[in-house]
Amino acid sequence: MSEPETSGTHPGQPRPVRLRDALLRARIEAADRTGVVVDLRDAEVARLEILNDALDPLFAQVPDRIDLFDRGISQGDTPRLWIDVVAHIVMGRDKRMYRFVQDTRFGRIVLAESHDTAAIVEAVTDYVARRMVERERAMVIPPEPQAPAAEQPARSRFWPFVFGFVLGAAALFGFAVLAALRSW
Repeated sequence: MSEPETSGTHPGQPRPVRLRDALLRARIEAADRTGVVVDLRDAEVARLEILNDALDPLFAQVPDRIDLFDRGISQGDTPRLWIDVVAHIVMGRDKRMYRFVQDTRFGRIVLAESHDTAAIVEAVTDYVARRMVERERAMVIPPEPQAPAAEQPARSRFWPFVFGFVLGAAALFGFAVLAALRSW
């Protein structure tokens, strides 16, 4: 174990640890760590902005009447370049690889992954084309007309009443017979 530090004036007495000094050292260490994290996040955002600029020609070709796509970079713990509501690009673990993912009801699937910006632009182009075709199909195909349900003929309420009356009378008759046999 280490010996407690001693002050120069009283050799033998431990020097009091100042909380203020410890807090200052802790804050300096936290700032150093935070600076590294902020630098990494800024680098991620910069790479996503480069990709966003590379996607400008693609989205310039999308007609204005098609409002499926809402492209933008979100700033958060994990910066993302959103293509639409369910698809976005995020940086991989090494912070140099682009990962194009889509959220589905079964979980997140990776559509493309590459270090090359051109490969991701091509994957996004294919995705945008598929989404536009899906939209065209949804807009063109009319819903199938449903056959009108055939009306059920109105049933008479007389026969169920008669059946219930006969069943009740038979039950009362059977109860009366049982009561008579027990009394003997």
